[in-house]
Amino acid sequence: MKAPDQQYAQFSGTPVPPGDGDAAGREPVDQDLLQRLADAHGVGTSFHGWDGLPHSVAPETLTKVLAALGVPARTNELIETALAEVELAPWRRMLPPAVVVQQGETALVSVHVRDGATARLTVVLEEGSGEPVEAVQQDIWVTPQDVDGVPTGRATFAVPQGLPLGWHTLQAESDGVTAEGTLVVVPARLTTADSLVERRGWGLATQLYSVRSKRSWGIGDFADLADLATLSGARGADYVLVNPLHAAEPVPPVQPSPYSPSTRRFFNPLYIRVEAIPEIAYLKPRKRATVDRLQEQVQVLNADGERLDRNTVYAAKLQALELLYHARRSPARQAAFDEFCRISGSGLEDFALWSAIREDLAPDDPLWADPDCALGSPEAESLRRKLADRIGFHRWLQWICDEQLENAQQAARRAGMRLGVVHDLAVGVDLSSADAWTLRDVLAPGISVGAPPDMYNQLGQDWNQPPWHPARLAEAGYAPFRNMLSTVLRHAGGIRVDHVLGLFRLWWVPAGNSPRDGAYVKYDHEALIGILALEAQRAGAVVIGEDLGTFEPWVRDYLAARGILGTSILWFENDGDSPLPPERYRTQALASVNTHDLPPTAGYLAGDHVALRSRLGLLERSEAEERAEHTATLEKMMGLLRERGLLPEDGAGAGVGSGGGPGSEERTIEALHRLLAQTPSVLLGVALVDAVGERRVQNQPGTTEALYPNWQVPLGDPAGKPVFIDDLPGNPRFNSLLAAVLEALRG
Repeated sequence: MKAPDQQYAQFSGTPVPPGDGDAAGREPVDQDLLQRLADAHGVGTSFHGWDGLPHSVAPETLTKVLAALGVPARTNELIETALAEVELAPWRRMLPPAVVVQQGETALVSVHVRDGATARLTVVLEEGSGEPVEAVQQDIWVTPQDVDGVPTGRATFAVPQGLPLGWHTLQAESDGVTAEGTLVVVPARLTTADSLVERRGWGLATQLYSVRSKRSWGIGDFADLADLATLSGARGADYVLVNPLHAAEPVPPVQPSPYSPSTRRFFNPLYIRVEAIPEIAYLKPRKRATVDRLQEQVQVLNADGERLDRNTVYAAKLQALELLYHARRSPARQAAFDEFCRISGSGLEDFALWSAIREDLAPDDPLWADPDCALGSPEAESLRRKLADRIGFHRWLQWICDEQLENAQQAARRAGMRLGVVHDLAVGVDLSSADAWTLRDVLAPGISVGAPPDMYNQLGQDWNQPPWHPARLAEAGYAPFRNMLSTVLRHAGGIRVDHVLGLFRLWWVPAGNSPRDGAYVKYDHEALIGILALEAQRAGAVVIGEDLGTFEPWVRDYLAARGILGTSILWFENDGDSPLPPERYRTQALASVNTHDLPPTAGYLAGDHVALRSRLGLLERSEAEERAEHTATLEKMMGLLRERGLLPEDGAGAGVGSGGGPGSEERTIEALHRLLAQTPSVLLGVALVDAVGERRVQNQPGTTEALYPNWQVPLGDPAGKPVFIDDLPGNPRFNSLLAAVLEALRG
């Protein structure tokens, strides 16, 4: 935005008068004033807890959250100044930074100019396509305001209804003063899942790193994903849902959890299949022998059925990838690499810069927090020049990831899948991540995202992830959000949004507070959901929102109205104390028996999770009481299965430990999936772990690596023996469950 006149300068926060701080004896803060200010900035002053009761947010927490938003509120004088600024802030701008409107609706845009001056507003269509469109000024009178001594008026314009979907530019002009803003025209409703209503779909859900073939380097990779999609697609599956494939640290040691990445825009080179890179064919014999030796060293890890070793695998892959990066590329390959870098723009350059610096610096190095070393600073630009080759390497890694993901999606579609690969989008990134450094201008400082206390964790949760700053994200025209989505959706048939409720509000935990001492901060869900729908519509991708947990009742209805699918987990769908009848499930949802935070169904039926939580000291009552409640829950579900004719009345098939006899566990798991097939839900999910009889949970909430190897359990059979993709075509259990699902869906 151009703003030569102070009248149109961006307001970046109320200045803090010197000496206002924590002087002893200052007057107490007026709680009504503080709450008014919190309300004005979308900070919740109270919330309903899992116990159904209202809980007030402590004034100290409100003050800290407001400070993270750039709003000082430590004294009544500051609060009163900030309240006045809330009213004046829009008037300080000639144009709003971003306007998001649903296609077919009219958007009213305020243009602030000197009182009495004329104004003009035009819309420049995305990428300059077509002629600029004139917005029509409306006959709406608004009383002028005095803004820093300048009498300022407001002209209201209507943006035409017939604009195409996309990212357009608003341009305002008055007396030689100009300003620009972002105009995003989004779908009123995402239509990509409409065809599933007529013919429902199903697919596999898996943690890709855990799914290996005999060609893997000890970790499941993009080529394994292509093979899994081909295998399941041949059996009628429509998609493969994978864990977040976001990039982690650029060098070992790496974070095991795929839900605590370094960036949500780019991908993890750990998943690269080295031999699938074309340049390997042109390596000189000595270098090719080095690659072969590295491969042999880590392929022995495939035999380990207990724990994955990401660090050893990644170290070996990086050595091999270094050799391939320096191999000469053909003109066509070089042109493809150059084009990838061009379309990825500065985001790729900045991520590669962070990766190159992070290779040698610890995550807690002072450089990351030093404003003199921030992105764009002379120091950062000096490092960009100094590390040019390493930056090139990390750009190249992302190109290879992009190519191999494209190959996986193409393999899925060739196998007959209607969707193909469905990606998972994590809630956020780690506090010491690439995004935390490169996107610091649109993230809230001194804050972490988490969850308030609930029945599973009465202390609340702190996920150590910085949240979007709502106002600054809008100031950036939502470009960081758009760029993230467009990259993830580039080679995808769908996207699962973890904790989609975070696009409505997030639980902010100020630094130094316990997770229970947080507050909800609202986001412009109309804008965020609209942009999500726009990018998915352009990619032809289905969106699945993980809408479990505590939420306001209207949220699910809103998501459904916008064409976003919800998530239904069999064990969580209840009608009072009884399982919800299948016909009462939501139509617009992905229904599955379990999720990655629950044990595989074989383990759940056996109550393995009760024993595990007891062993780890996570139970708040005796193991006997927990097991009795679990048994009662299972019996209600078994009763529903018998009632529907999916299990015999004599009790056979009640699961492990119930005396059901050989094969009863498999019959029960198939019966549970046949029950889900009776729902109207447009998508049905089958966990790969259920299809092979795995019993171990991937993630045990409330534990650290010292207690449980979260996100490090390889795919195995009931005895924990590794199961490879190569074994699946001849695996009777795999084939039987997938055939049962297909038969049940076809009726």
